[in-house]
Order: sequence, then structure tokens, then C-alpha cells
Amino acid sequence: QVQLLESGGGSVQAGGSLRLSCVASGNMHNLNCMGWVRQAPGKEREGVAAIYTDDIDSGRTYVTASVKGRFTISLDNAENTLYLQMNSLKPGDTAMYYCAIDHTCIYGAIPAGLDAFGQGTQVTVSS
Repeated sequence: QVQLLESGGGSVQAGGSLRLSCVASGNMHNLNCMGWVRQAPGKEREGVAAIYTDDIDSGRTYVTASVKGRFTISLDNAENTLYLQMNSLKPGDTAMYYCAIDHTCIYGAIPAGLDAFGQGTQVTVSS
């Protein structure tokens, strides 16, 4: 079983940056779809970014249109750590951010956390 621990959230002003980290522990074998989702109060959960490590899409990343050009997802395999670099933050980015892992998913899909889902880290962006 995989456990996830997110960190790096905080409060910043619009235009600022944060880097979220998600450390995974446990058996990561055959878990090939990792990403970030977020949920703002009163809103539905939204996929943000994903990175794929299966044979077909190994190393490819995907970010949703709302954060494209501002957010970057990356993975340190040696440290089992997933990152989300967030630049040019906007008040609309305010949400709880969760790390999520699925066994597999197609390119362009954000993992739902079927295999692992973190506790979340809060990001608050003020105008």
C-alpha cells in the first residue's frame, strides 16, 4: 500500500510562486499515473496535472488548460517525490491540493487517486 504526504502549501499574493511536494512511501511497483488535483470550497474536485511513467508515455506530462504555462509537474524517481511548481499564482488557484496516483491512465487524464490519495496541502492566493 502506498502512502502520500504533501507539503509546500501556504499563503501568497497574486503573482507569487509555490512548489508543492508529495513524498510517496510503500510499493510503487506498477503505479504509472501520478498527479495533482485540487478542490476549492464549494467547488468540485479539479484535475491539475499528471505525469506518466508507463512504457508508452514514460516521462510525458500534462497540465490542464487553466494552469498551462504557469504550473509544471515533475517527478524525482530516486526520492519517490512528485512536485508541482506553481508560478504566477492567481486567486482562482486557491484550493486544497492533493497528490493522487492510479495504476495507469491514458495521456491527458488526471489520476483519480484510486491507488493512493494524499491528505492535501492548502494553497491560498490573495489579490
